Amino acid sequence: MEEMVKTNFSRKGLADLPLHSGKAPDWLLKRMERLAKSIIKIILEEYGYKVLLNRLSDPYWFQAFGCVLGYDWHSSGVTTVVTGVLKTVINPENFGIAVCGGKGRRAKNTLNDIEYYGNLLNLSSTYINELKYASRIIAKIDNTALQDGFNLYHHVLIFTEKEDWIIIQQGMDISSKMARRYHW
Repeated sequence: MEEMVKTNFSRKGLADLPLHSGKAPDWLLKRMERLAKSIIKIILEEYGYKVLLNRLSDPYWFQAFGCVLGYDWHSSGVTTVVTGVLKTVINPENFGIAVCGGKGRRAKNTLNDIEYYGNLLNLSSTYINELKYASRIIAKIDNTALQDGFNLYHHVLIFTEKEDWIIIQQGMDISSKMARRYHW
């Protein structure tokens, strides 16, 4: 018998940002990582998983979080750098949260990350499959069904051991030199 897959998806918002290339300096990344780890820990201790995910899925809060961490450029880089910092500092075994995927090639590894971290957090195979389905279908919605001219190059799924999740992904429109971040 085929397992039913939950399809309770809702987009929380989006943000349009100037498209920039380049790399954040190492000295800034180190500072951002230290600060992000402390902020994440405090939010989890004070409010729990749901509040953290709700905040990260809010495009305004996410942008402000990037600024607080020190990445205060109004740039497409906020998305890739902040989610990269989160992936670096959030240890699933310590926090009960996993950050899967990333920019470019890392985005294509999202399903493997979900499988690995889902097993690490002892999630059921049914739920792991639901996460994989959500990852695939939401990427298809924003990349193909929406047809807004922004091609995805960044895809991150963040989930908790309590079976809550969000997706943050970003597409680029080279002709307008803009990026669009989608929050689910």
